[in-house]
Amino acid sequence: MPTSRPYDVVLLGATGFTGRLTAAHLAARTAGTDLRLAIAGRRRDALEDLAASLPGDVGVEVADTSDLVGLLDLAGSTRVLATTVGPYAQHGELVVQACVRQGTHYADITGEPGFVDLVRARYDADAVRQGVKLVSCCGFDSVPHDLGVRFTVAHLPDDAPLTVRGYVRGQGRASGGTLRSAVGAIASGKVPKLAAPRGSDQERREARSLPVRIHRVAMLDAWGVPLPTIDPAIVLRSARVLDGYGTSFRYGHYVRVGNLPMVAAGVAGVGTLAAMASLRPTRAVLERLLPASGEGPDEATRARSRFDVTFLGEGGGVRVTTRVAGGDPGYGETSRMLGEAALSLAQDDGPDVVGALTPAVALGAPYHDRLVAQGIRFEVLD
Repeated sequence: MPTSRPYDVVLLGATGFTGRLTAAHLAARTAGTDLRLAIAGRRRDALEDLAASLPGDVGVEVADTSDLVGLLDLAGSTRVLATTVGPYAQHGELVVQACVRQGTHYADITGEPGFVDLVRARYDADAVRQGVKLVSCCGFDSVPHDLGVRFTVAHLPDDAPLTVRGYVRGQGRASGGTLRSAVGAIASGKVPKLAAPRGSDQERREARSLPVRIHRVAMLDAWGVPLPTIDPAIVLRSARVLDGYGTSFRYGHYVRVGNLPMVAAGVAGVGTLAAMASLRPTRAVLERLLPASGEGPDEATRARSRFDVTFLGEGGGVRVTTRVAGGDPGYGETSRMLGEAALSLAQDDGPDVVGALTPAVALGAPYHDRLVAQGIRFEVLD
């Protein structure tokens, strides 16, 4: 990659809700350093106003996710391009294409299975030839789960079959953009896939999901309800190719719920949302009720928000309980996760891999250390 590019990191979508938080994090982390940061989006006036409010010398670049020529110019100006512009199914592919063609590392915060599958199918091979990393799901989807499982299996033997169950709980509120992405993903009918890695020579072991069922977890005094997000697919992709996940690996992904009435209410709520999103007339009604894109919880709400994921791991006669925990999952921590992913791509001597990758595979131990330094806790409980 040319070292003469004007920027080290460019953030696309900087004036959106999550984009502003990510821009603030990146600016604070790069001010007074040699790293060159720019923010990008459609409106120069909004970008200039934002840049003026940030510490350090932050560049401004105008680009539209529908303009491939402009995106090629943008990708060619930087070593790393991070994007918060969703839904990614609508606004993501040309950004990826531009990064691959220009030999620029890429990171996003998508949780859309269809988009992740598209990136792998269409751009993985070209990314390998160009020597770049395309790293999706660098936010709450799916960093705590992907790196949390990696942390958990490090405390289990590697010469036996391993099983890990992750139980997530959180307090927070979604932004308009996130809710609209979720509705779009449901409407598309795209279910998270457990696709194989690039080639069979990449696989180190079989990795598959545990059976989907609601169950009681005595040691947590809670119920585990299967959570149909992209996170298990990301975890299993990492488990197939990384060292340390045993001779075979199984993973279950659940939301942690305190009592049966809450379980029933949650299942009913998800079912209603899925039914409304899957039909065009009711989807239109649902979209009118959602907050506008760019809107999100205020600072006080984010300050009260928390998440934790408890992992129960076992294998070879050993059991371990770990936890990953942090603050506001959807925005505060997601902005830090994406910002640190971009900085890791720009600065760290990370794993020697390229292509369309998961965070654990692409960024590895240096990224884990960055997250810990930013206050996200990885703990062994038992």
